[in-house]
Amino acid sequence: MNSLHQKIREEGTVIGHEILKVDSFLNHQLDIVFLDQVGREFYERFKDQKVDKILTVEVSGIAIAALAARYFKVPVVFAKKLKSKTLHEETYDAEVYSFTKKTTYQIKVSRKFLKEGERVLLIDDFLAKGQAALGLIEICRQAGVTVVGAGIVIEKDFQEGGRMLRDQGINVVSLARIGTMDETEIHFMEEGSI
Repeated sequence: MNSLHQKIREEGTVIGHEILKVDSFLNHQLDIVFLDQVGREFYERFKDQKVDKILTVEVSGIAIAALAARYFKVPVVFAKKLKSKTLHEETYDAEVYSFTKKTTYQIKVSRKFLKEGERVLLIDDFLAKGQAALGLIEICRQAGVTVVGAGIVIEKDFQEGGRMLRDQGINVVSLARIGTMDETEIHFMEEGSI
């Protein structure tokens, strides 16, 4: 069993059949030493691609994106979910529905941070229904940048997000793919390398 699968099993909490809480190391409290390994693994998986920028959505994707970016030696751009008094310039916008929060929100990226022709790697903590990733892809389309792939820490393979992205030709690399889960057990689709 790899260390990410082990960490999910030991520290994760499943709520029902669709929600996995991993807030002790991934998206509330951050285990930086462990997440640095995650960032390095994304670098190893995508190092043969020319990556100009890493793009994510606030808030949970930022830490992982930043740790990966240090290996790529590129900037991180994150789409903002909340309206900001400091974001006055023109933006690329996309609508995203959050199934966890049961709300629709606009994500925004300043046009000055994505330039036509750049090659962008998407990074996020989870992939379930794929709405955040589709929003980021829409922003990339508006900006005229190429999506070289999507690095996902945990994919819920039993939901449609991964299939939708792969059907669009996106190279999705998920470090842990969950086939099924309930409050007593988590079944992974394949073993990862960290």
